[in-house]
Amino acid sequence: MKVSYQWLSQYVDVAGFTAAELAEKLTRSGIEVDIVENRNKGVSQVFVGFVKSREKHPDADKLSVCKVDVGQGEDLQIVCGAKNVAAGQKVPVAIVGAKLPDGLVIKRAKLRGVESQGMICSAKELGLNDKLLPKEIQEGILVLPEDTQIGDSILDVLGINDEVMDLDLTPNRSDCLSMLGAAYEIGAILGREVKLPDAETGLNGSTQAAGKISVNITAKEQCSHYAARYIENVTIGTSPLWIQNRLMAAGIRPINNIVDITNYVMLEYGQPLHAFDAEKLAGGHIDVRMAQQGEKLVTLDGVERTLEPHMLLITDGTKPVALAGVMGGENSEVTEGTTSILLESAKFDGGTVRKASRQLGLRSEASLRFEKEVNPEMVLPALNRAASLMAQYAGGQVANGIVEKVTQQHQPVQITLTVSRINAYLGTELTVEQVKEIFDRLHFTTELAGESFTVHVPTRRGDITKAVDLIEEVARLYGYDNIPTTLMSGVTTPGALTKEQAVRRLARNLLTGSGLHEAITYSFTHPDQIREFPGAYKAALPIALSMPMSEERSTLRTSLIPHLIDVASYNRNRNTDNVAVFEIGKVFVTDESSLTRLPEEKLLLSALLTGKRQDTHWTGKSGAVDFYDLKGVLENLISYLGIEGIGYTAAQPEGFHPGRTAHITLQTAEGTKVIGTLGQLHPALQQQKDLDDTYVLELEFSELAALADSKITYQPLPRYPSIGRDIAVVVNREVQVGDLTAKVREVAGSLLESIQVFDIYTGDRLGAEKKSVALALVYRTPERTLTDEEVSELHAKVVSALEETFGAELRK
Repeated sequence: MKVSYQWLSQYVDVAGFTAAELAEKLTRSGIEVDIVENRNKGVSQVFVGFVKSREKHPDADKLSVCKVDVGQGEDLQIVCGAKNVAAGQKVPVAIVGAKLPDGLVIKRAKLRGVESQGMICSAKELGLNDKLLPKEIQEGILVLPEDTQIGDSILDVLGINDEVMDLDLTPNRSDCLSMLGAAYEIGAILGREVKLPDAETGLNGSTQAAGKISVNITAKEQCSHYAARYIENVTIGTSPLWIQNRLMAAGIRPINNIVDITNYVMLEYGQPLHAFDAEKLAGGHIDVRMAQQGEKLVTLDGVERTLEPHMLLITDGTKPVALAGVMGGENSEVTEGTTSILLESAKFDGGTVRKASRQLGLRSEASLRFEKEVNPEMVLPALNRAASLMAQYAGGQVANGIVEKVTQQHQPVQITLTVSRINAYLGTELTVEQVKEIFDRLHFTTELAGESFTVHVPTRRGDITKAVDLIEEVARLYGYDNIPTTLMSGVTTPGALTKEQAVRRLARNLLTGSGLHEAITYSFTHPDQIREFPGAYKAALPIALSMPMSEERSTLRTSLIPHLIDVASYNRNRNTDNVAVFEIGKVFVTDESSLTRLPEEKLLLSALLTGKRQDTHWTGKSGAVDFYDLKGVLENLISYLGIEGIGYTAAQPEGFHPGRTAHITLQTAEGTKVIGTLGQLHPALQQQKDLDDTYVLELEFSELAALADSKITYQPLPRYPSIGRDIAVVVNREVQVGDLTAKVREVAGSLLESIQVFDIYTGDRLGAEKKSVALALVYRTPERTLTDEEVSELHAKVVSALEETFGAELRK
């Protein structure tokens, strides 16, 4: 919100304070001021001049010689190159010695032999943003209204001698999206009264408004109040210069007197208004209803909009004439031929306006205010103020009476709190008198009983609903700098991580320490990605967003892997072929095609490896990553978290390589449970994504978190020596090595310290259906030194168990 210092001074006495000082006070009280902009970009000695005559330059076709009266006794001769200069105009004239923006100083000069004693200026040459001027005067010199006084300083005429504070408002302070709201805030800070504008002049016409217009509200929940006035015999023209100046100071381009007045009052009161050409409304009727599916409306920007049932419309009973709170329709626009006006002021539901505005990409000053909820008690005052101004500056005759419908009554907010509670929150020792004085400055009506206040909150402050909001107001106006530093009192609870949070942090630290980078991807994806790679929840139905950011982000994800694949492709396209990433995040699973309940959120851990294990080095070649690199990362994590019972079984899930993939299993009391998948992407998918061999894993992290020990445990270094035994057995090829190692652990029991597979051999020497598996076993006990006899006896049992269970033969 841009707040003009000169405009603000019409409502509250700011004498004794510069705009910069007011900005500092506003910022210290909780409303940040981004910048204070001086509208005068270095202009001086520029006055209003009257062009008495204009003649063609004797030696230049594109130059004119003008005689100009600037109210200083003698006419000035000025050579001007503007096409639109003409006798009888009033224009800004920079006399000799004047200064213009960019350091330009006006001097006497001769142009093609003719002396020039000044310069007739354009808006741009005065430092004004000419894009905010009416289109017809954006080019050439600036032509001023006929009633402008000759000799007046252009700084006063154009309001250039002004400063503008740009307020960076938080969403809760929508009351300051108006000049009156800003005035109330400044008045509270300075302890000064607020003067409201006259909104009642010229409102008692002879015609009865009820005989000309009518109002009905069909969408009662979306529109709680709609009020209209009828103004006839208006003359469309330019608005007064002072209105134009204030609109331009606020960053709004003047259009015509009717539109400018609605914009002016919107900035003044914070209540958006809209003016319809009453003759273009069927029977002068207004009906506020919801749109029908596929209904069309051409808005004022000339674009045809396709509407949906959640959008609120203003209609005349037969056709849409405006998108409520967002933009008017082209079919009811005020034009040069308009003679009668239906002036609208209403309270629309903020959520409804916001949804329509965002979906259609129509953001306006009006929608900005409706989205944040306008003051319900400003609907009628703003309507009367605009009608009054139209009577004064558009020659209109305001019909007697207001035609309105009210569907919901606003309930005023009333809050009770005590001074002791305020002091307990703030650590202050404020008295009843001090607190009352602060509420008085805020223009809050109060009732006092002892030290207890009953505060009646004005409707303009919709952000105040609870006692703590009032305590914040007391703190702001008392001054944050005046609040002493005190120790906290009362019961406190030390913060701590939940077990899942602690395990998640441990997992992140270990995975990043293992050389992987953490990725954080969107929770939204494209439906095609779910079809290409359904992940663990292939039976889950896709959940489409009602208002997606784009088609690429239109569906809730059911797997993390597709986005990690995108990360790998993104890096490969930028010559980074070695990628190692992981993500811990949620996916969304449901079996409903149309949701009646919230989807189930599953916390997953996913990782991806592709490329080489490490960059090429002169000491040796770096091989490509494989299945066991990623399996090693997972096993390192499982070991670090102290989890037991994890196993692997061969699998062929969709999207994975059919021969290089395994399910990750967890042994529980109820049996074996699949908690994830580890393997290579299917070659077709790799080719489609232009990737080398890529390995991924995805598992339910919540299962790990439930079993993990987030505390670090220590084991003493072994005091007794170990005894190693190697064994190579020949088994059928379909026998899984994991089953062999599991059997060894079962038979060897607690004396087995470790088991390692160090060779797997297949070849013609063994036969097509056989393989050799070599195992290195280490026996040790922390209690004593083992003897060769007992290790040999135990080792023999291990060999015997392998022979009996798997038909294994010791390799000779």
